[in-house]
Amino acid sequence: MPDQSVICAISTPSGSGGIAVIRLSGRGGWDIAGQVFSSPSKKLLSEFSANTVHFGEITDGTQVIDEVLVALFRAPHSYTGEDTVEITCHGSVYIQQRILQLLIEKGACLAQPGEFTRRAFLNGKMDLIRAEAVADLIASTSAGMHRLALNQMRGGFSNELAKLRSQLLDFTSLIELELDFTEEDVEFADRNHLKTLAADMEQIIQKLANSFSAGNAIKNGIPVAIIGETNAGKSTLLNLLVGEERAIVSDIHGTTRDMIEDAVNISGVTFRFIDTAGIRETSDVIESIGIERTFRKLEQASIVLWVIDLASPDNEIKALAAQIVPRSEGKHLMLVFNKSDLLTPEELDCKQRLLADLPATRMYISAKQQVNTESLQHELLKAASLHDISQNEVIVTNVRHYESLTNALHAIRRVKENLTVGISGDFLSQDIRECTHYLGEITGQINNDEVLGNIFAKFCIGK
Repeated sequence: MPDQSVICAISTPSGSGGIAVIRLSGRGGWDIAGQVFSSPSKKLLSEFSANTVHFGEITDGTQVIDEVLVALFRAPHSYTGEDTVEITCHGSVYIQQRILQLLIEKGACLAQPGEFTRRAFLNGKMDLIRAEAVADLIASTSAGMHRLALNQMRGGFSNELAKLRSQLLDFTSLIELELDFTEEDVEFADRNHLKTLAADMEQIIQKLANSFSAGNAIKNGIPVAIIGETNAGKSTLLNLLVGEERAIVSDIHGTTRDMIEDAVNISGVTFRFIDTAGIRETSDVIESIGIERTFRKLEQASIVLWVIDLASPDNEIKALAAQIVPRSEGKHLMLVFNKSDLLTPEELDCKQRLLADLPATRMYISAKQQVNTESLQHELLKAASLHDISQNEVIVTNVRHYESLTNALHAIRRVKENLTVGISGDFLSQDIRECTHYLGEITGQINNDEVLGNIFAKFCIGK
């Protein structure tokens, strides 16, 4: 059952600002706020109507702390579904802490991270998907992240799962009803209809699970490994892409020995660029460790930018291809031929036939002179393959949701197989119930305190 105590917290970011908002929620919240609020009309807060805003002062006895605006909400018409008060004060850190201290002295408790949203979930104001979307919306740093979080908060994913669970529950009810009439040998659930339904559900769940790779890329950024030999221009390219001097650029071979990572938003898509140690034969132990990490990052990346020094001999480039290409299988490999400004047109034409047999995007740039770098960004967006996602499409962005969908997919596939072999209704019902269970885990219709505690602990205090 939801906690009935009154909780309070500062809901705006820490530090000084123009204004700050302090939120209270719980039965008796209006009375606690009323003990420190003084209205010009001398009316008590309890005498005001819900969904109204009032000017007044926060006082400690006869001492005025600040002039404030107080917004009042009555259960169940509030964010948490409880009586709620939001105090808007000036953004002084002293004022915020003083008001918070007064509220605690009058009987309120300091809210834990995510406790307001947790109460909203427990009071039925939102399901678990929407609750998690609140945190994603707050953390969104790109147009794509914002759009997906807003879609989930509005119930796009929840509605899709609700339809699936409703159909499964209807069928499992009919099948279990058959178990009560085993002696009469009756069949309430149409097996052919169930086969069609199971096949349709398998496609829908599979599509949702498959969307996780795109959703995870939008939420956390698409990992892009910048690799190549030493002095190919990798660090110069990284600095150019991120717009600042993140990596040291030097003519000395082996300058970059560890990973340098930074996130960049390009046309609403977040990329996580990783500058890696240059690949070469070396006896330096530290540099060798850096090269080992280069190959590990290559395997973890979705896009591989192989920066090739056009001044390097062809045989060295082909030898490097033997190390890079096999590790890039299943990824989007982009061949970025750098230092094109140093070659004559005839030399450049000759180099264009190099590695022509590789199935990869080819770019000719000069990172130092910033030649053709805008085209490189355009190719990165094409490689991300996120432009085809429609505004209302349901995309999975949470690894917890993905795991539950994967389990639900296994269960619905067993339903299909068992229908084909004609398995008994009690085993069939168990598989359907298992699929329903995993779908319910996502929305929070089936939950445990440990899962809830882990989810809401990641929220900021005051939300």
